[in-house]
Amino acid sequence: MSLQLPAPTPQLFIDGAYTDGTGGDRFEVISPATGERIAALPVATDADLDRAVAAANRAQREWRRVNVWERAQICHRIGDTISAHVEELALLQTLEQGKPLAESRADVNEAAQLFHLHAEDALRLYGETLPSSDPLKRMHTWRQAVGTWAIITPWNFPLLMFTEFAAPGLATGNALVVKPPIHTSLTVLKAMEYLAEAGLPDGLVNILPGEGAFGSRLVSHPGIHAIGFIGSSATGAKIQATAGLKRSVMECSGNGPVVVLDDANMERAAKAAVDSAFYCAGQVCCATERVIVHRKAHDAFLEAALSYAKTVKLGDPFDPATNLGPLNNAGVADKMDRHLDEARALGFDVLLGGGRASGFATDLYYDFTIVDGVTEQSLLSREESFGPVLPIITAQDDDDALRIANADSLGLQSAVFTRDIARGFRFLEELETGQVLLNESNGWWDINMPFGGAGGKGTGWGRIGGMYTLHDMTDLRTSVIHIGD
Repeated sequence: MSLQLPAPTPQLFIDGAYTDGTGGDRFEVISPATGERIAALPVATDADLDRAVAAANRAQREWRRVNVWERAQICHRIGDTISAHVEELALLQTLEQGKPLAESRADVNEAAQLFHLHAEDALRLYGETLPSSDPLKRMHTWRQAVGTWAIITPWNFPLLMFTEFAAPGLATGNALVVKPPIHTSLTVLKAMEYLAEAGLPDGLVNILPGEGAFGSRLVSHPGIHAIGFIGSSATGAKIQATAGLKRSVMECSGNGPVVVLDDANMERAAKAAVDSAFYCAGQVCCATERVIVHRKAHDAFLEAALSYAKTVKLGDPFDPATNLGPLNNAGVADKMDRHLDEARALGFDVLLGGGRASGFATDLYYDFTIVDGVTEQSLLSREESFGPVLPIITAQDDDDALRIANADSLGLQSAVFTRDIARGFRFLEELETGQVLLNESNGWWDINMPFGGAGGKGTGWGRIGGMYTLHDMTDLRTSVIHIGD
């Protein structure tokens, strides 16, 4: 590899400074792309946690009193500073996460945009004057920071999903203690250098990489006031059980259905479904997890999907020609193996791919896979595969497609393809997901769009994106003023 890769920072970040912490244990970070040891990170201890929470609480008491215009200026400077280091952060993220370099660049640029967006959002976080039944009372509302947030982020978008909480949290006067996954925390740790350079006060953001048990201790810490979580539904349920009544924003698993009706533009539908099945190697909560195709559209859709799938190039994520890199970890690869083993045992048609690719630096490179004839009760249908696989389920009609799509315990994001606006509106209103996209990839999102699960499904609550996150990360306060006797 001829690229000059940045040197990682294998330390914790507490109270404005990098530190080895108080423990002696270290965790070796191995690149899924190269198989090489990248760094050895300190394993945070309870003493490190206590120090980070104390620093966050102390800093937050001052930060919440800082004028919102000044907080916005600092957030803008953070956005500018991240923009000035896109290549360095993207290279480091690809090395530790495995996604193609073009995707990492997009992630870093979007992280910078989030700081600019939420800086402006914070300036427009208005309150209201409410009419009172008592003529001598005046009632007003305003938004105020909750306090110190425990933020737990996943490994698929290391910098971006940290920023999805950090930007709105800081803009509204909160502090953060962040636990990124210990094997994909180097990009966030490096970014802290740039947040400090932009003038972020010490203690407001603390980074303690760790594994599951450490996350439980973080959310239950008495100095933590609220929790922001992005990850699996199973982990989210454990966190909420531990956290009790603390405020939380929970963005959990999806099992994205893509519905293709018989009047759809098949080329567009096939490209959209394939794109969101292999982007980030399928390791996206709103990826195409199930394609539910009307029986009259089946053959045309399948032909178009197989044709477009030939443009997917698995390879070295640092190669500009690559658009599919390795899976991030053995757990995801093993899950893909298990799902495809069952698919073969049940007699499904594995039309493309179907296993790990040979000849690469690690065994985490997985061929893009298309499976036809998938049934509703199979693992490919019922579980979030989280890998580069396109399972195709045939529906008899619109009613059947809607039933299959909704017969799932998860409700994050879905898509439907049709040229008929009336059919489209029916699915927009009846699909049980937080977001429904019409004639667009299931993997599409916008930083100014509220993103989260539908109520009643096991996908969490709260919204990531735009002004909605600022509302979730602040308390609604009310004042009542008596103006005379």
